[in-house]
Parts: sequence; structure tokens; C-alpha cells
Amino acid sequence: MGKGKLDKFADMREYQHVFEYPYSVADNVPFQMKGKWNKEFFKNDNPIVLELGCGRGEYTVGLGKLYPHKNFIGVDIKGSRMWTGATQALKENMTNVAFLRTNIEIIDRMFAENEVSEIWLTFSDPQMKKATKRLTSTYFMNRYRKFLVPDGIIHLKTDSNFMFTYTKYMVQENNLPVDFMTEDLYGSGLVDEILGIRTYYEQQWLDRGLNIKYLKFHLTKEGELREPDVEIELDEYRSYNRSKRSGLATSK
Repeated sequence: MGKGKLDKFADMREYQHVFEYPYSVADNVPFQMKGKWNKEFFKNDNPIVLELGCGRGEYTVGLGKLYPHKNFIGVDIKGSRMWTGATQALKENMTNVAFLRTNIEIIDRMFAENEVSEIWLTFSDPQMKKATKRLTSTYFMNRYRKFLVPDGIIHLKTDSNFMFTYTKYMVQENNLPVDFMTEDLYGSGLVDEILGIRTYYEQQWLDRGLNIKYLKFHLTKEGELREPDVEIELDEYRSYNRSKRSGLATSK
């Protein structure tokens, strides 16, 4: 019989590579690892890479195996899901992998200026109702700017046409440099070891016949970021029972 949520949460509290800092403590207790991840936890000067909304942590663990000379931190608020990757990393004695259970809305409280080199967004909820909740919105980009290195890299891997199209327009509106963009990753012939890591949810979308989309761009620190003023067709399978086209909400 598998472990229940309470048992998983108990495990997580004992894991030395798991840090918990939800909203409930954010205003009262400063996050002590901010600016100290390399020195106090990883104990090296290797680049730090985040996976935001890591779910079960497949990408965080997979990237950690592929790149032993980089440090990876999976971030999510749902600890029972994160337990899978955290437990695997522990069993395999991975010293370059950590997990942070927190709300991504306060992610800029967890890292100091220039402390992070790259961000992975793997199958994030497209949040079609409100732009400020999308992890590729300017609302979040302004937070990422606070701790990413100059021209830090952001990877988006998604099944959602809405999320991909919105992000493409956001990148274009702000003239952010793009390294790679495809609406059919596995049909592009360019899948490498990194992009070929498949999460639990990704396999579900593939089994349903959905194309996987990928966008890799750089987040510059200069200039004010602007939300794109466009209309994007909703994902039919995540349309919240609405069939109409949706105007983008601004990030006010």
C-alpha cells in the first residue's frame, strides 16, 4: 500500500534537501536560504536552475542526473506530489537537487539578485481567466528579474496552445531574445536528452494526441515590460465551459 498524504508530509519534514516556506509563514519569518543556496546547501559555485510548478519533480531529478555540475531546485506548493521526486533524489544520493514547497507568487523572496541562471516552466496551468496568474506573464517576469542573472534563460514546455501563444506574444511585445520555438516538439526532430524528459502529466497529454510546444528565451533586465494586447483562442479542453475567444487581462 502506498503512503498517504500525511505520511508523505511527515517524510518531507525530515528531508534535509526539502525546504518549506508557504504564505502562512512568509510575513513573519525571513527565508534564511535567500542568497545562501550555493554556500550553505549545495556547497559549490555551480549555476542554480529552478523548475517552477515542478509537480512530481521528474524534470528536476532528470536534469540533475544529466547535469551534475549544475544545481536544481524544484518548486511547488503541493508537497504530496513533490514527495515523489524528493524521495527519488534522496534514495539516489543526489547532492545537486533540492525542493522548495512554497507559493510561486512569492518566489522572489526565496532568491537573491543574480542567484539563479535558468527557469523551467513545465506544463504550467495556462490560467486563461487572468494574465497575472500565468507563470509567463509580465507580472511574474518582473519577479524573475529580481533574482535571475542578466539575460537569464527561461524554458517553457507546454501542451497548451493558449499558454504557448500568449507567451509568444509576450516575448514579441517585449523584444526578448528567442533561442528556439516550436509548436510540435516531438515532430521537430530536434528533441535532445533534456527536452525528452517526460513528466507524468506530459505523457497524459501525448496519449491524448496533443502536440507538445517549447519556447526558450532570455529575460533581459532593461526596460518596462508590457502585456500583449491581443485575443487568444481558449484551449477547448480547458475552456471552463466557455467557447468564446478571450481577451487577455492586464497585469495591473
